[in-house]
Amino acid sequence: MGFTIEKQMVFLGLVVLFPLLCTSQNTFTSSRATYYGSPDCYGTPSGACGFGEYGRTVNYGNVAGVSRLYRNGTGCGACYQVRCTNPQYCSDDGANIVVTDYGEGDRTDFILSPRAYAKLAKANLALELFAYGVVDVEYRRISCKYSDYNLMFKVHEHSRYPHYLAIVILYVAGQNDITAVELWQEDYKEWRPMRRAYGAVFDLANPPPDSITLRFQVSGSAGYTWVQSNNAIPSYWKAGAVYDSTIQLT
Repeated sequence: MGFTIEKQMVFLGLVVLFPLLCTSQNTFTSSRATYYGSPDCYGTPSGACGFGEYGRTVNYGNVAGVSRLYRNGTGCGACYQVRCTNPQYCSDDGANIVVTDYGEGDRTDFILSPRAYAKLAKANLALELFAYGVVDVEYRRISCKYSDYNLMFKVHEHSRYPHYLAIVILYVAGQNDITAVELWQEDYKEWRPMRRAYGAVFDLANPPPDSITLRFQVSGSAGYTWVQSNNAIPSYWKAGAVYDSTIQLT
């Protein structure tokens, strides 16, 4: 069932309060990283993934824009451990980040929020690392684990009832990618594909007039599989509403 306006506000608050917990599996790849300006050191709500406020505050604002790892939007929401390689200034663990944007730099794979970039440094050496601007790093993809959250989807603010529906996918756990979204067309008794508009946003013109059931194609360690949401979007949906799919990805 949908969230009320009050619950939506609580939901956005919880995004800030709950950290992202990660476990790693892959080997490291060499690259470079830099950072972007931000008045509060968080991410940006206007990122290319379409996450809005979620993309600004998720994981305490430890987020990044990526270039080739963006993968035409499929990489949105993926988690990585990034650590710089200068032994004088760099910490051993580096930063665990969430991809929320697209960005290109000087041969960089990561353009980090200031919060994430500061975590690359040893204690009390962040200013010295910021002075470099661009640093050599190594990274690996890690599993995202969100405390108390299933896979969720939000009716994007650009949606216009009843003629245009767009949704944005949130809280993709594990080392999984959402590669496709379909909705059930009851009058034709078939699944109807939604278009990846950009980033993590999928859309469809002239959606069915009744309640809308979604299923998601998930790409992970087990290959490709379809999982269906147990919560339907009600027939009189509104932009900004957030729904829990009840799907728990691992």
